[in-house]
Amino acid sequence: MRLGLQVPIFTWPNGQNELGATFARIAESADEAGLYSFWVMDHFFQIGFAGPPEMEMLEGWSALAFAAARTKRIKLGTMVTGVTYRHPGLLVKTATTLDVLSQGRSYFGIGAAWNEEEHLGLGVPFPSLKERFERLEETLQIAHQMWSGDEKPYEGEHYHLARPLNSPQAVHKPHPPILIGGVGEKKTLRMIAQYGDACNFFARIGDDVLKHKLNVLREHCATFNRPYEEIEKTSLDQLAITKDGRNGSLSPQAAIDLFGKLGEMGIDQAIFSLANVHEPEVFEILATEIVPVVDKLPVAGR
Repeated sequence: MRLGLQVPIFTWPNGQNELGATFARIAESADEAGLYSFWVMDHFFQIGFAGPPEMEMLEGWSALAFAAARTKRIKLGTMVTGVTYRHPGLLVKTATTLDVLSQGRSYFGIGAAWNEEEHLGLGVPFPSLKERFERLEETLQIAHQMWSGDEKPYEGEHYHLARPLNSPQAVHKPHPPILIGGVGEKKTLRMIAQYGDACNFFARIGDDVLKHKLNVLREHCATFNRPYEEIEKTSLDQLAITKDGRNGSLSPQAAIDLFGKLGEMGIDQAIFSLANVHEPEVFEILATEIVPVVDKLPVAGR
């Protein structure tokens, strides 16, 4: 089983003057601890679960490019890019650039977008939910076409690309893994089966709900004659981990037990944010007590 770290909050005790240095240290520590992947949100304002909009928020793809230069092996991705934020041709070019410069270490995380406040605040059009899903599907089609090297014009309802040239091409073959965010059963899980390489579920939606969503994904895969096992199943959680499980945090064994339960339900990669991510101690715990054990945990269906 694999573990990934998401960093959704950039407000740390040492202040904004040290934000870059702290973020670099976190990325480097995650890499050195043996974590499989490193994720940032793609938002422009901070979102409700973490605090008010005014809290520091780094632009996702720039932050990942910075992290790529400070790391050696860890995978890098957005959890997830809103399809409305960037024209799809430019988005694929941005994602390809990260993949090339990181030597094939990128994920392409994408979703239909939802945060109306930041759209309105920064003057980004915020179409209806129906249109956002239409734009998501067209963007997925464009991404596959550009990464295949097919330069013929793309004519969709919302996007028109006369020559979707993409040079240089991505290092990861056939393309960076496409992770589609969301759990909607009719549209999102269908798109994952048709276009995606990975999905993401909140870890604590409940065992029965998680199993149901995985079964729906399995059914969509059957519709498209897509092996269900080809889709990487990931989860997302918010944790605090300490040596002794103090103040409501998880001890190393409690964290291992949590990840093991997810593996038993078929989750390939458990991604989590850490409330104490700015503390060096947590990476020592991950490197010495958690990652070596979780790496050996079985995943149901694998």
